[in-house]
Amino acid sequence: MIGAFSVSLTVKDINASKDFYVKLGFHVFGGDITQNWLIMQNGDCTIGLFQGMFPKNTLTFNPGWNNKAEELNPFKDVRVLQEDLQKKGITIINGADLNTTGPASFMIEDPDGNPILVDQHR
Repeated sequence: MIGAFSVSLTVKDINASKDFYVKLGFHVFGGDITQNWLIMQNGDCTIGLFQGMFPKNTLTFNPGWNNKAEELNPFKDVRVLQEDLQKKGITIINGADLNTTGPASFMIEDPDGNPILVDQHR
């Protein structure tokens, strides 16, 4: 498993976006609105709202977490995932340093240029 899935949305106004998604049944699950980012959930659906942080909407996977941000053990480290994908011919953008441990991330793009962030927080 590559990790918990969410969609990271690039928003123009974090407060307006939060209010909109609350009306759709989402609640704030994490983040810090004063830093212009929130994580919101509606059942098993998770979205991130990010003002001024990403150039495009991004698919996001978090190795080591389930969809409630609870730790999974065991899990495949982001660096192992990165190497596995490279071996399959996928180009890594902003790769994780293979000589480190703990939190790290890398980015890839699908054939249509949609960004995919693999972001490990532990």
